[in-house]
Amino acid sequence: MLSRVRTIANLQFGRGIGNQLFPDSCRFITSRRGGVRQVLLDGKRLATLRAHDGRLTLGLAGGRRLHAASGSFGRVVLREDVTSFIAAGKNLFSRHVVQADPDIHAGDEVMVVDGDGQFIAIGEAVLSGNEMLAFESGMAVSVRHGIQKEE
Repeated sequence: MLSRVRTIANLQFGRGIGNQLFPDSCRFITSRRGGVRQVLLDGKRLATLRAHDGRLTLGLAGGRRLHAASGSFGRVVLREDVTSFIAAGKNLFSRHVVQADPDIHAGDEVMVVDGDGQFIAIGEAVLSGNEMLAFESGMAVSVRHGIQKEE
């Protein structure tokens, strides 16, 4: 099971991220058929494996580990004046995006960071990285967890 989720993480987030995101001490919650549902570390949810497409959605703990492990891959930088709203779990809109990784595609798992590179939230991109910067209105990231909303 560990090998499988590490492989998915490598494909989804970049080579080598799987080992950093999921240490050997991870625990798994499985379905009745034995498939991976959730990955836990120290009682906190790192990730959930979506059944309909086989991709990982990260919990707040997983987002923090991904932030520590990756460079600028999958990062969206927000304006300073909206940091508290996004940290509280509110969605990020295009007009509040300062910078975005151009390799982001709609539907990708992304990290929202402030101007200093501090982790603020984890969520799903609604637009591509280039669209986030080009559009003046509309949602850019559907935030799943902000740092003020502990799991």
